Amino acid sequence: MKKNWLLLFTIITALLLSACGGASSKSSSDASEGKTKIPDTFTYASLTDAVGLSPIMTNDSASANVTEHVYETLFKRNVDNEIEPLLAESYENPDENTWIIKLKKGIKFHDGTDFNADAVKYTFDKLRDPKTAAPRASLMAPVDTITVVDDYTVEIKTKYPYGPFLAALSHSNAAIVSPTADQKQDLNKEPVGTGPFKFVSWTPGDQVVLEANPDYRDGAPALKKVVFKVVPEVSTAISMLQAGEVQFIDKVPAEQLSRVQGLKNVNFEKIEGTPEYFLTVNHSKPEFQDPEFKQAIASAIDRDAFVKKLNGLGIRSDSIIGPKVFGYKESADKAGTPYDVDKAKELVKKNGYDKKTLKLLTANRGNYVLMAEVVQAQLAEAGFKVEIETMEWAAFLETARAGKYDLTFLSWSNVTGDGSELLYPNFHSDNVGSSNMTQLSNPELDKLIDQSRTTTDQKAREEYLNQANELMLKENTAVIMYHDVVTAALDNKYTGLELYPNGKWDLSKVTGK
Repeated sequence: MKKNWLLLFTIITALLLSACGGASSKSSSDASEGKTKIPDTFTYASLTDAVGLSPIMTNDSASANVTEHVYETLFKRNVDNEIEPLLAESYENPDENTWIIKLKKGIKFHDGTDFNADAVKYTFDKLRDPKTAAPRASLMAPVDTITVVDDYTVEIKTKYPYGPFLAALSHSNAAIVSPTADQKQDLNKEPVGTGPFKFVSWTPGDQVVLEANPDYRDGAPALKKVVFKVVPEVSTAISMLQAGEVQFIDKVPAEQLSRVQGLKNVNFEKIEGTPEYFLTVNHSKPEFQDPEFKQAIASAIDRDAFVKKLNGLGIRSDSIIGPKVFGYKESADKAGTPYDVDKAKELVKKNGYDKKTLKLLTANRGNYVLMAEVVQAQLAEAGFKVEIETMEWAAFLETARAGKYDLTFLSWSNVTGDGSELLYPNFHSDNVGSSNMTQLSNPELDKLIDQSRTTTDQKAREEYLNQANELMLKENTAVIMYHDVVTAALDNKYTGLELYPNGKWDLSKVTGK
């Protein structure tokens, strides 16, 4: 009996000593802190590859998802959609046309270059230089001069009072680049910023790899390595999320919503957002400038039926300026051309619109294909002949920008949350050939958009934006398919993801639970 008690005592002692040993002390510490040990690599499944990695030379969401973690802007919109300083410390307006911006000190780019006023001037001068041919040069269109006052103060004078200027400076395409790196290498392939993550590698068509910036001013991110993995099929991406092969997906399509919400290892989040999706004709083609043609198209589309297919992931509103964007008025929700298939049939027959086959250009991702299939069927019911042409993302953008289509679906994230920075890049004649893929040139609309940008009186700006919105709805400039509900599905071993109404997200604070 004594031998049995001695054996039991020996076993218990050994177990206690093992529990206190060095090999297990870290796990014990992690458990006491209530944190789950997470892998060093965090993978996001992207349905499309980045087009490029320079904020100056790109203007698409797949690229921005990467660049926003490498670069930073002077200002940013927070989760409440309010503008606050990021690289900037503060600003003042001594007069309507002057912006004096104080910069934060002690910040370095990933290549060791100092972040300062020279870097800001260099970036903005390059962004607005016509020789650069930057897709979002329009962000700097109102700027007259940029002056370095001292190392950490920059003075920007505009040609006229520019109401949405801070919103423009919060745009991901206004992020500050390292002048040293830009003169040494192609930032579109090897980005260098001040952000929480540093560039490691890019294998086009496969993945982009980033690593935590150990010198980041707010502390290095908990995620040591982040991989933006190209997974073209959303069903495959969801299977990988379920299996733990990827940890994060966004833009969950409606037909996969119940599947994602049913995953036991995933936390699903959704919020009303600023992105929007719309159908447009190619306004550069004379036959599509016919008001009755655009009316027939708009009348044929049952947007209520389409939004129902989104299972709560779309907001129904005719308004081109969405509910979460500055300049929106509720009165515009039902101000568009109503669905009336009989009217559409009448106009098609009257004008012979059925004699030509229309090319409907669409991207091969997200809800684009669903929109194309639904709209093709609805237009066919009205008598139109429509063929769908599907392209991968980069080719789609290039084709739409060049105006090589009859009809197409376009989207806009409204990163700035400002109506002027929705209407100016997308519908102003200044930007045909770059961000204005609708190819629209309308002097009356141009004037209203200009007026909304050339005053700092916010009430006046709202009125100009409303007038512009009403004009576009009257002329069927664009048919809004839906305003987005932003979604994110995150492996539940992680927490700290920041999801923004503009569809953006931040991984810098993500950690294990």
